[in-house]
Amino acid sequence: MKIAIIGSGLSGLACADELVTAGHRVWLYDKARGPGGRMSTRRMDSPAGEVRFDHGAQYFTARDPAFQAVVKDWEKQQWAAPWPAAGADSWVGVPSMNAPVKALASAHDVSWSTRIEGLVGNDDGWQLQGDKGVLDALFDAVIIAIPAEQAAELLAPWDSALAGLAAATVSAPCWTLMLAFEQSLQVTEPIFRDDPVIGWAARNSDKPGRAGPESWVIQASPQWSVDHLEDSQEQVIASLSGRFAALSGTTIPAPLVASAHRWRYARSGSSDSDAHYNDSLRIGVCGDWLIGPRVECAWLSGTRLARLLSA
Repeated sequence: MKIAIIGSGLSGLACADELVTAGHRVWLYDKARGPGGRMSTRRMDSPAGEVRFDHGAQYFTARDPAFQAVVKDWEKQQWAAPWPAAGADSWVGVPSMNAPVKALASAHDVSWSTRIEGLVGNDDGWQLQGDKGVLDALFDAVIIAIPAEQAAELLAPWDSALAGLAAATVSAPCWTLMLAFEQSLQVTEPIFRDDPVIGWAARNSDKPGRAGPESWVIQASPQWSVDHLEDSQEQVIASLSGRFAALSGTTIPAPLVASAHRWRYARSGSSDSDAHYNDSLRIGVCGDWLIGPRVECAWLSGTRLARLLSA
């Protein structure tokens, strides 16, 4: 079949890989400018050169045997490496978190910077409604591999049960602060976690394969992010910088780079399933929000959906 996949994060790409292996043809569409999804990497210029921040997922684990085999292959390809500082079973992309997703996307036809706002169905198949009109391509099936809240909007006119499931599986937001410094902060601990304000802070430049000046990624706790969701970037930078200084016991100098990013759909919810495919409509749904908020869950869901469709 000719299949459209909306969303080119890990779940969409894992689904695409499996579908191609089964003999289908796939086209992917994503509103982002490049690969990553929640495994995105932000690049910024500074007086000391380019700085990269893993401002989404900080690391991932591999517990399912099938995903363990995939990660071992990523390691062999030098797309990933262990990061023991985060835990015995922790991995990161190399040289940045989006490296595995970037490599997977290179094998497929992906239309970046393409926002899909609706589905157009008829007797001949499916078309996609973009922000600039209906796309010409006609597909036999559509896969929706985006956060639950966005998936619910696309599903609502076609499958009320799936739309309801997606709408009920709410994601938690997250404010993320990115800081880079000309000199080392001389902070002994590379990671801080589980503070009421700061859920996670890590010296990003300590990860395997990283280069450039000392950099930190500081992610607010879910509740703090909810309480301050509509704060300005300036307010968030000041608040989280101050809290990080107190938490780490250091005086923070003027940074080379200071930026805050608001993830509205950062930490996914979870349901009692791993993937859904409506065979009569030929609409499928996958994503970490179906299983749980882990990178591995995104891969498992996408792979499972492809097998449901092929079956």
